[in-house]
Amino acid sequence: MTRSSQTCRGRVTWRRNYSFYRDEVKSLRAVVNPDISKIRNIGIMAHIDAGKTTTTERMLYFSGYTRALGDVDDGDTVTDYMAQERERGITIQSAAVTFDWKDHRINLIDTPGHVDFTLEVERALRVLDGAVAVFDASAGVEAQTMTVWRQAEKHKIPCVCFLNKMDKPAASLRYSIDSIKTKLKANPILLQIPIGSGKSFTGLVDLITRQKMTWQGSSLTYDGPAFETSGLQPSDDPDVLQAVSEARATLIEQVADLDDDFAELLLGEYSENFDAVPAGKLQEALRKVTLARKGVPVLCGSSLKNKGVQPLLDAITAYLPAPNERNHDLVRWYKDDLCALAFKVVHDKQRGPLVFVRIYSGSMKAQSAVYNINRNGTERMSRLLLPFADQHIEIPSLSAGNIALTVGLKQTVTGDTIVSSKASAAAAVRRAQNEAESKSSSQRESSSLALAGVEVPEPVFFCSIEPPTLAKQADLEHALNCLQREDPSLKVRTDLDSGQTILCGMGELHIEIIHDRIKREFNIETHLGPLQVAYRETILQSAAATDTLDRTLGDKRHVVTVELAVHALMESSTSCDVTFEEEVKTQLSAGVREAVENGVESAYLQGPVLGFPVEGVKTVIQHVSLEPGTSAAMVSACVSRCMLKALKLAGGQVLEPVMALEVTVGEEYLSPVLADLAQRRGTVCDIQMIHDGMRAFHSIQEHVVSASKTTDLEMWQELRVDQECSNTLTLRGHDNVQVTSKTKSLSQTDRITTIHYNNAEITGNSI
Repeated sequence: MTRSSQTCRGRVTWRRNYSFYRDEVKSLRAVVNPDISKIRNIGIMAHIDAGKTTTTERMLYFSGYTRALGDVDDGDTVTDYMAQERERGITIQSAAVTFDWKDHRINLIDTPGHVDFTLEVERALRVLDGAVAVFDASAGVEAQTMTVWRQAEKHKIPCVCFLNKMDKPAASLRYSIDSIKTKLKANPILLQIPIGSGKSFTGLVDLITRQKMTWQGSSLTYDGPAFETSGLQPSDDPDVLQAVSEARATLIEQVADLDDDFAELLLGEYSENFDAVPAGKLQEALRKVTLARKGVPVLCGSSLKNKGVQPLLDAITAYLPAPNERNHDLVRWYKDDLCALAFKVVHDKQRGPLVFVRIYSGSMKAQSAVYNINRNGTERMSRLLLPFADQHIEIPSLSAGNIALTVGLKQTVTGDTIVSSKASAAAAVRRAQNEAESKSSSQRESSSLALAGVEVPEPVFFCSIEPPTLAKQADLEHALNCLQREDPSLKVRTDLDSGQTILCGMGELHIEIIHDRIKREFNIETHLGPLQVAYRETILQSAAATDTLDRTLGDKRHVVTVELAVHALMESSTSCDVTFEEEVKTQLSAGVREAVENGVESAYLQGPVLGFPVEGVKTVIQHVSLEPGTSAAMVSACVSRCMLKALKLAGGQVLEPVMALEVTVGEEYLSPVLADLAQRRGTVCDIQMIHDGMRAFHSIQEHVVSASKTTDLEMWQELRVDQECSNTLTLRGHDNVQVTSKTKSLSQTDRITTIHYNNAEITGNSI
């Protein structure tokens, strides 16, 4: 098809993708396989709808690995390949792609923005070396931005910031930079300033090289692979020249403050004119600062309008670390032997389970046996694939520092450590033990050389799920087993009272997607019960109770007497403890103490009010007496019954959902929004003006109600919210209504809620 005919067809169908088809597209088999120092394992992370997938799509196009630009709204992007993703225009599963850029190999993972799928972000960041945090330049730091930033901080991952959507009328470079400083507590280092703003945004100025980059042409006819680069001239806009001069001076000052060697260079060779420092020296110092996580480079652009993506790729290769620049303590014991971490499992109808692995040392070959340390078993890997979203290329082997997809590992699950053989694992343990002995240090590390797995948050929403007929029950169980292996945050249990299968997930959207996948992928029409919230219970005061169990089973008599007391812990405590008085502890055998503890733990699972788990309670065992021959099960049963008495006497209380919200709304909508919040028991704490609207802070406590127009907040957290340690969450809706919430969750894991606020769908999360 000719260039002109393609343009014509694009205009007729009114698609957003008006890029021209290339004559040639690079093959994955031609991806460069450079030295480990030129490999970059990165993730794209951001809040909902900040432009992660659009940015990824542009990277693949500009690097030559896709024929045309895909669009999220059209449902034809490379990384959003699931039917649910294309229908909703959101990312649900993280997708891995491999491509090259200027002699560097980039293994990129596009992650979801919804907190229902926060595990996808967590396990991606676990195996990555760097990350690109994408921001909506008109909103700055948002709710999920803070969540993913904390996850990156936990794994000590260097980051680069990309201020996307600079073409929006409300885009504000200064506001975005300030929000990174205040909300993320980071040290942003601005590397570019935009030329123009809003619809007049045409290019960037690189502060390091003083080069001006401009993209010409309309987005309808121009796909942005080429742009003009020129040095700044005295004849350029004086305001731009002044802004560049001031911004570059600030950049040099920031880097000098963070890197002592660069500061000495300035004070020595360039003391008369700091601005004369070469771009190479500044770039080298900036890389050191980024790898040390003392500062984060900030770039800007507009991915949808194809502007600023190529400089972002340059920044990824220039400032983010190679695999050999990251410190992985346990890997050194394996030397050149294989050591890899399985971080994701997907099921393929033809190939069976596919396991994503990050190779830390050695190399991985197809048709080879590997040893799973966590499962203590050997499996044979039939094929090795190079991931490119849902299209994979078979390869014979892959070296350290890369991400691979394996076929044939049927027992491996997320978080498992894979080595070449049991002998190599034993050899690594011996090396660790020998060094520990030579240094006279603790051997705790050498007792297990399995890599740290992936932390899986506890689910907070649950509902019943039923097959259409009993004949489909076995098929449903198989489907749920497959989905649980893919998604460890999905839990399935059986209700002991009703016998129903209970589906436990991270939020309404999470459970909705699981339900839809069961229907599409396993062809089972299931019925979901009403969504429930996993509330918690606690006690208001201390209480003591005594109970005696006297039961005869067969020819044996079991007699147990227990005295205990329960005490309410501090309001901020989310745990439960059990202790023994010293005299009791010395009198009881280890087996009896274990039975008593099991009875207490069993009682904690069902509170006295509504049967929800109990927390914030300390139990003290004051006396236990039993006759010879009494079984441990009877001891546990007596303790549980005594605990229930004590908890009822202590006055149980249900911990209801409470959320602190930040609402950003246009001034014309302020009055109706405040009135609606007042009807929902919301308390407005503060109102202030920001750059594009009003902001109101309030707290609200409601329960889950599913409806099509207006639903209440769906969160699992404490009744008493500590404002100092609460986390900010953003809920975005239509009609210029944005809601940001602050919550403190019981389990300290990511949560999500979806509500409909006066025709505005609002989504938020809690940590």
